[in-house]
Amino acid sequence: MANTNIPVSVLNLAPIRKGQGSKEAIDAMVDLAQATENMGYSRYWIAEHHNSPTLVSSATSILIKHTLENTNHMRIGSGGVMLPNHSPLIVAEQFGTMATIYPDRLDLGLGRAPGTDQLTASAIRRSQNDSVYAFPDDVNELLKYFGPEDKQGYVKAYPGVNTKVPIYILGSSPDSARLAAQLGLPYVFASHFAPRFMEEAISIYRQQFQPSKYLESPYMMVCLNVIAAESDEEAEFESTTMQQFFLNVVRGSQNPLSPPVESMDGLWSERERIAATSMSSMTLLGSKETVKKQLTRFQEKYDVQELMAVSYIYDPNKQKRSYEILKDIVDGN
Repeated sequence: MANTNIPVSVLNLAPIRKGQGSKEAIDAMVDLAQATENMGYSRYWIAEHHNSPTLVSSATSILIKHTLENTNHMRIGSGGVMLPNHSPLIVAEQFGTMATIYPDRLDLGLGRAPGTDQLTASAIRRSQNDSVYAFPDDVNELLKYFGPEDKQGYVKAYPGVNTKVPIYILGSSPDSARLAAQLGLPYVFASHFAPRFMEEAISIYRQQFQPSKYLESPYMMVCLNVIAAESDEEAEFESTTMQQFFLNVVRGSQNPLSPPVESMDGLWSERERIAATSMSSMTLLGSKETVKKQLTRFQEKYDVQELMAVSYIYDPNKQKRSYEILKDIVDGN
């Protein structure tokens, strides 16, 4: 029997909706956090992207702090901090400070990619070398900074020492699965935009997992797109916002999150349709009954420990309703 009664969480890229600006996008991010906290969601993670005029998630730690300030008990974290852009010491100081102000409410999801293009990555200028390859060392450094003082060297993160901020490895490839397994850390797969290696990565993580002081057994989280509505037809209609979002990615265009349309025909070519729909193929879409069946099938196959949902829906109230429906499903309501 598939276990669908699992914790559910939220990922937010903090997109700017058409007709709005950065401030409205940040306000909407907080509003969704408050709504999903009231629904009983486990955690709310904010992404990191740079040089994107349609997303406001560049200064992730500041947005996390702002969301912590405006919520009460839900865990807030990064989905993720892109380590090639940051010194582990600075990350440890920032997250150690937040963990001191908001104990037991902070998560640190770590990614290996820069979250932007090469020119922008150079402008961020952490290193002229390819710091992507330093990712395993950087993760170990962060684990040390958040650990006990007597296990550290001369340089320490104050505050940060002994805060034990939980670290999650994010990934879209088998490499990240191997690292999470080797370090005995929870693993989060980015199926919401890169589903291709999901099955292989889940399998590698579980087979190679080594118990650690952080985790006794594998903890597998998967991020999926979720578009739930009152009917299958309404969900299909609302999903055209997501399809336009991924068309943006395929084209490299920079349109804000756009209202749904009656049909995508004429908006994309066949090649673009195939590329965009392959990126968004891991989507739970439909009415409550339909999404429940899809989730049950997913869990029969993968049996993950936690589901993280991202919902590209233009109308904020319909977006909240989508999260409400998903929560009802996992709660058995």
